Amino acid sequence: MRQIVLDTETTGIDPKQGHRLVEIGAIEMVNRRFTGRTYHQYINPERHIDAEVVAVHGIDDERVANEPVFAEVADAFWEFIQGAELVIHNAAFDVGFIDHELAMLNQKRGSPVLGPVADYCGILDTLDMARQKHPGQRNNLDALCKRYDIDNGHRVLHGALLDAEILAEVYLSMTGGQTALTLDSGSQHSDESSGAHQGLSIQRLALTPGQLRVIRPSEAEQKAHIAKCEAHQLRWPEDAHA
Repeated sequence: MRQIVLDTETTGIDPKQGHRLVEIGAIEMVNRRFTGRTYHQYINPERHIDAEVVAVHGIDDERVANEPVFAEVADAFWEFIQGAELVIHNAAFDVGFIDHELAMLNQKRGSPVLGPVADYCGILDTLDMARQKHPGQRNNLDALCKRYDIDNGHRVLHGALLDAEILAEVYLSMTGGQTALTLDSGSQHSDESSGAHQGLSIQRLALTPGQLRVIRPSEAEQKAHIAKCEAHQLRWPEDAHA
């Protein structure tokens, strides 16, 4: 089971109004275990970034002026996510932007055709999952971190890779897993052509089942229990000594 926990940052809220991607962050898991592979890429959106969203994620026009445009990173990004189940918080938003970028790219170059995402990837929306588990409550990432006791104090601004890291912890907590996950900036390596990073330092907190001690009743305790059962007209199970 290969999963990609993914988040994006954009120039605005609606691709139909011409808004574009400015950052993609993704973390790979296989069988609910982190592989250490990540994808992180800033993107030149070829348009102005609205001030209200700059206040949210801190990415302004100057920050991405010299970054590659989506067409230059699309193939590497597609290779990273294709065939995986994408774990996304409010998936309709992120997938909508990715599909919009892919559609514009396909129209320009004709082939190879990439996307739409849902035709090549599974999609798991953790916002829908959270709403089902916690109806009537706030279910944004900050609220879920508080609910599941996940430290997100380092999250001053939104960022795609940081939010994907936090979402991975939230998802595993919501579905019964435990994890400790940190990004080691000191040892981060990147493939400049693909945006794929190997700098994810992960500690998995696994619970190893131990041997439970079986304590059997003494003969006196058994006789006392049988007497009590008979007094209440209960039948002592025949396999009690098995």
